[in-house]
Amino acid sequence: MTRLHRLYLFSALVLGAWSAAAPAEAARLELVGGSYAPGMIVIRTHERRLLLTLGNGEAVAYPVAVGKPGKQWRGFARVDGKYVRPAWSPPDEVKRDKPWMPAVIPPGPHNPMGERALTLDRGEYAIHGTNMPNSIGKFASYGCIRMFNSDIIDLYERVSVGTVVLVEP
Repeated sequence: MTRLHRLYLFSALVLGAWSAAAPAEAARLELVGGSYAPGMIVIRTHERRLLLTLGNGEAVAYPVAVGKPGKQWRGFARVDGKYVRPAWSPPDEVKRDKPWMPAVIPPGPHNPMGERALTLDRGEYAIHGTNMPNSIGKFASYGCIRMFNSDIIDLYERVSVGTVVLVEP
């Protein structure tokens, strides 16, 4: 085994242990205000929460990471794709900030999209898992909505292409 291979293996083990040790706040059922249609995704940016509305004022609430200041957006979108363990091509803005990034990152522990992705019909945004679970609950992304991998897997099973997404301030 070469030194480089051992270093890569060690890094993968450390990253895996780090992500497994990340604190998790479980998704939970809660009452929400507003008159949202059942089956709608509502992202409350300032609360760093994603709600999947169930009707009767109830929703499943998930903690999320949202866009950094200056990278946030608001308004309506629709889910236009569902992907399991997606590859990721960094958008131009990310490439400008991190020119060393490869053009495509395959599925796996180094992929920032995590275990699932719900792409949106609004630009290059998605709701997806993460390989950086400590970012959840923070203003951390370029505009995407990051979730714990266990939470995006749950949400992925509950929604379909065409689901309405509302991003609130």
